[in-house]
Order: sequence, then structure tokens, then C-alpha cells
Amino acid sequence: MILVTGGTGLVGAHLLYHLIASDKKVRAIYRSENKIESVKNVFSLYTDDEKLFSKIEWFKADITEVPSMIPAFLEVDKVYHCAALISFNPKDYREMRKVNIHGTAIVVNLAIDAKVKKLCFVGSIAAIGDSLNGNIVTEENEWNSQKDNSGYSITKFGAEMEIWRASQEGVKVVIVNPGVILGSGFWNSGSGKLFSQIYNGFKYFTEGITGFVGVKDVVASMILLMNSEVKNERFILVSENKSFKEVFFLIADGFGKKRPSKSIKPWQTSIFWRISSFLSAISGTPPLLSKYSARSAHSVSKYSSEKIKKLLNFEFESIEKSIKRTSNNYLKN
Repeated sequence: MILVTGGTGLVGAHLLYHLIASDKKVRAIYRSENKIESVKNVFSLYTDDEKLFSKIEWFKADITEVPSMIPAFLEVDKVYHCAALISFNPKDYREMRKVNIHGTAIVVNLAIDAKVKKLCFVGSIAAIGDSLNGNIVTEENEWNSQKDNSGYSITKFGAEMEIWRASQEGVKVVIVNPGVILGSGFWNSGSGKLFSQIYNGFKYFTEGITGFVGVKDVVASMILLMNSEVKNERFILVSENKSFKEVFFLIADGFGKKRPSKSIKPWQTSIFWRISSFLSAISGTPPLLSKYSARSAHSVSKYSSEKIKKLLNFEFESIEKSIKRTSNNYLKN
């Protein structure tokens, strides 16, 4: 039995399809019924066979609550831990610690107790050290705890420490650190919002550069690693390093829409996130832009996926191709 946490998220939903399509016995954790519909929508993008979706064994639990999680590990030999809380709002830091670190600690403890054979953890490039002297970031870069890291980065790094603890307790582990993941089915959250906003005429872009990867490649990498003899290693998953400007233009082209035309400068986002934080403090609503999301929009970080390419002879799909498929799926939805 394979257990998938975060099965109702972008990576988890696409992972579930590929596992079920390969005739694996899969149990997926969920918290609310309405999120399961998003997974069904993802399945519909792959196939018209509704029987595949019905093969998922859904299990209601909260990864931060031990009693609800214990039964989920019965007869489980492999775990894909995809669950996480993603936010750049400082007010969410405590909740991110609870979900990302404490929740991962619970998954690790139960995996150890259940004598799980292998555990795959979906990390993030946010938990990898910065580029040194402008060099491309690899798995060897060291985390800098003295830096002004975002709460999300801190909690994803903390989660990785829990995964490494599992490796010391006899569980084989692999960690993947994807860049910005582009994929279909979740148009109101994460990178899916980029497609929704640009389709609706979003006009702005920044020149910041980071690593991007298609969800198809993320899932394929995870499955390959779990089926291999590789253990106790981490892998950066980035297809290409591109500017937000380039990616926004590709999305607009995929829709046949006008490209964003207004370049936003660092000083402008610096002013905006401060105003946004002030208004958030008054209204109690989440800020439209945080200090960390503003900073990432302009930062230049480039990542290398040579490790997994060489080890598994893995070839990443181009970002242009990933965007075209995602744009087409958006129009279908």
C-alpha cells in the first residue's frame, strides 16, 4: 500500500493519477470533502475513465493530529509526503511550523513505527542555500540560518531535518526540491493563479529569475526515485531558469492574449508591500504582497538539476511545452 499525504494539492493530485494509472494500491489523506473534487478534475484532464478515480482509498485525517494519522499507516510500505502549507504572510508562520515541521515529524514517527520501506518528501528550492558568488545553486549549497529567510523557507528546511531523522532511524528517504511548479487543475492557488490572472488581462511583470518545472516532471521524478535503489539523497527539480517576464509572456502567448506590458521595479514593490502590510494590519485580511514575495519577484537565483539528470538519465520537458499544455487545460476547464 502506498500512502500519499497532501493528495488534494497540485503535486499530490497529479501523483495520484499516475500511481493509480500504473495499477498501484493507493491511500490518500484528505481534510475536507470539497477538495476531493479538485482531484477528480485533474483526473478528467488525463482520462474519461471515471473508474480510475474510484480506485483511490480516501482517508480523512489531519497530519498535525497523531490519533487521526495512526490508522492511515496500516499496511503501508511507501509514503509520498506532499502535504504542506505555503504562505509568505508572516501571520501564517506559526501555522506553517505546525503543518510543515510538526506535521512532518508525525509522518516520520509513524513511518518509523510502521517500518515503511521508503519515504519521498516534496521539499522546495526555498529550503536550499543561496547562490555563492553568483554561481548556479546545487544540492551542495548550505542553508544560511543567519539570513532573513521567509517563514516558508524556514519551515520547509525544518521539515527536511525531520526527513533526515527518518533516514537515521532506518527508513530510506529521498527528497525532491522543485522550483516553481507549473501545472493544471488548481487555478485559484499557487502558480495556477498566474494562468488565471494573465488570462484575465494581468498587465505587470518583474525581471526576477528563478527555477521553473512542470508538475509532470515533478511526479515522474518522484516515482522514478521511489522505484530505484537511490536512498538518502536530495534532488533539485528545475527544468529551466527563467525570468517571471519570460514565463508571463509564454502564458499570455499560450492563451493568445496580450502580453503583460508594465515592468514593476524593486522600489515600487518595496513601497507596495509596506502599504499592503499596513492595510492588512488594519483590516485583518491577508496582505496582497508580503516583504518576501516582493523580494522573490526581483531576486535572481539559478538552479541546477544535473544531479538527477545524470543519475537517472532524466530529461525535463521545456517550460514552453509545460505552459502550452497547462494553458490548453485551463481553456478546457
